[in-house]
Amino acid sequence: MKIDASRQRSSIEPRQSSTTRKAAASGWIGSALEYYDWFIYAQAAALVFPGVFFPAGNPTVALIASLGTYAVGYVARPIGAFVLGQWGDKHGRKNVLVLAMLMMGASTFAVALLPTYGQVGVLAPVLLVAVRLIQGFAVAGELSGASAMIVEHAPFGRRGFYASFALQGTQAGQIIAAAVFLPLSAMLSSESFKSWGWRIPFLLSALVVFAGAMIRRRVEETPIFTEEKAHQEIPKMPIVRVLRESGLDVVRAICMTLVNVVGVTVAVFGAAYATQPGYGVGMSTTVYLWIPVLANVVALALIPLFGDLSDRFGRRPLMIFGSLSSGVLAYAYLYAVSQNNVLLTIILSILMWGTLYQVWNATFASYFQELFPARTRVTGFAISQNIGLVITAFLPSIFTAIAPPGSANVPLIIGSICFGICIIGAVAAWSARETYRIPLNQLGTPDATPVPREEYRQFRAGTR
Repeated sequence: MKIDASRQRSSIEPRQSSTTRKAAASGWIGSALEYYDWFIYAQAAALVFPGVFFPAGNPTVALIASLGTYAVGYVARPIGAFVLGQWGDKHGRKNVLVLAMLMMGASTFAVALLPTYGQVGVLAPVLLVAVRLIQGFAVAGELSGASAMIVEHAPFGRRGFYASFALQGTQAGQIIAAAVFLPLSAMLSSESFKSWGWRIPFLLSALVVFAGAMIRRRVEETPIFTEEKAHQEIPKMPIVRVLRESGLDVVRAICMTLVNVVGVTVAVFGAAYATQPGYGVGMSTTVYLWIPVLANVVALALIPLFGDLSDRFGRRPLMIFGSLSSGVLAYAYLYAVSQNNVLLTIILSILMWGTLYQVWNATFASYFQELFPARTRVTGFAISQNIGLVITAFLPSIFTAIAPPGSANVPLIIGSICFGICIIGAVAAWSARETYRIPLNQLGTPDATPVPREEYRQFRAGTR
C-alpha cells in the first residue's frame, strides 16, 4: 500500500498540545463518570443485592443470582459494541461518546427507583436485569470511543501515554464508587443501608450524566476521522470490514481482554468471598470497601508512568509482563483473604491490582486501538473488548459455583483459574505484532513500516 507523503508526515508530526490535552482530559473525566456508574453496580451486586432483589432462604443461590445480574450487563455489551462501535466509525468519536453517556446515566438512575423482592416479588429481579442490559449496551461504546479520540489526537511517540488517561479515569470511577459506599456503610445501620442507603449512589448518577454530557459536547472530532469522511472512506458496515480485514486481531484482543479476571477476582468475587457469611471469613464490609480504594489510588499514580513506558519499550512486553505477574498473585491474595488478614490483603491488592495489573491496564487501550485502521478502529476495539468482557463477567458466578460457600481450598482453585486465564492473555499478546512505532495512518495495515528507532526517539523528544 502506498501512502501519500503529506498524509504520512501529518500522521507522525506532533499535534497541537492544547488539542491533545483537551482530548485526554475529556477521556479521563468521561471514563471516570461512566465507570462510576458501572462499578457502583458491581459493589452493590456483591454486598447488597442478594438480600434486596432475591428471595431469602438460600444465600448461595441468592449470591450467584446477584452476581449473575452483574454479568448480564456484559451480555448486552457485544450488542452495544456492534451498534455503538459502528456508530463511532460512521458518525464520529464525539457523537458516540455523548450518546453512551446519556444512556448510561439514565439507566443507572433507574436502578435507584426499583422495587425490592419483598415489594413486588419476581418482578424485582426482572426489572433489575432490564436496566442492567441497558447499562451494558451503553458502556460498550465508552472506552473504545474515548481511547480512539485520544489516540487520534495524540502526537506520535506519545500515544500510549495519553491513551492511558482514559484508563486512569476508569480507576478513578472505581475509587469514587467505593468512596460513595464507604461513608454510607459506616454511618448507617446495616438495616438502613440495605433498606434505602444503597440507593443514594445510584441517584447521584443524575449529576454524572449532566456533567459528562457537557464535557463531551465540547470536544473536537479527530482529524483522521474528518479526513476519512472527506475522502469518503467511511465503510457502510464496519463490522463486516473489521472481521474480514482484522479477524485474527479481533481474536487476539478478545483473549487479551480476559486478563480483566484480575480485577474481577479482587473487586467482585473477592468482595463476596471476604464478606458473605457463607464463606465464614467474616471480613468487615466497610474494611473491604477500602481495598479497591487504596489499590486504585496507587494505580492512579502509576498508570501514566506505565503508558509512557509502553511508548519507550513497546506495547507487547508490558502486556505480557502485566498479565503473568498480576495473575500469579491471585493465589497469595485469596489466601490472605481466607485468613482474614486485613493488612496482608491490602498489601497484596496494591501489588496485584494496583501495580502489576496496571502495567497491562495502562497499555491495552493504545494497543487495541493501534491494531485496527481508522475506518474500523472503534468497532474493532469495541467488539473485541466487550466479547472478552462477557466471558470475564460470568467468572464471579462461575467461581462461586465451583467454590461455593463452605468449600475448602478456595485460594488454590480460584487462583489457578485466574492465573490460567492470564496465561491465555499473555500468549495472545506475544502472538500479536508490535505497533508503537507505526505512524497513525498506517496502523492496522499488514505492510505498515515502523519508523526507525532513532527517528522515533527524535519524534518523542519533540513532543515533551
